[in-house]
Amino acid sequence: MALNVKLTFDGSFDGILTAKKGSARIGGEEGALAPYDMILGGLGACLNHTLQTILDKKRIEVGSINYEIKGEKRSTSPAMLQEVFVETVVTDAKKEDEANIEKAFEMATRHCSVYQTLSKVASMHAEIRFRQT
Repeated sequence: MALNVKLTFDGSFDGILTAKKGSARIGGEEGALAPYDMILGGLGACLNHTLQTILDKKRIEVGSINYEIKGEKRSTSPAMLQEVFVETVVTDAKKEDEANIEKAFEMATRHCSVYQTLSKVASMHAEIRFRQT
């Protein structure tokens, strides 16, 4: 599968990332995304897509899934990611589904291509918690 994005810069650090289904401002200005924002956001989007696909196949419904992803970069050059922490909160899952959701989450970390790509350069840490609203 071929992937394609286009980037247009204004002669500085600010620009536009355009993909098939949307675009985002990138750079240092207010409201723009920095490169590592996009990497960590891509990780969350991939992990969620993989997890939701598994949950759908298992016919498990949840209220929502929220991710907070933090990355720590090395202090040496190139300052690649050293550690990545994925905190996942699943809301309004049935108590009897929680063990299956945990297994699905663990499976999602194994099958999410972005998670696996980042695991080649960074130590990955993932946890899942449940909350009722």
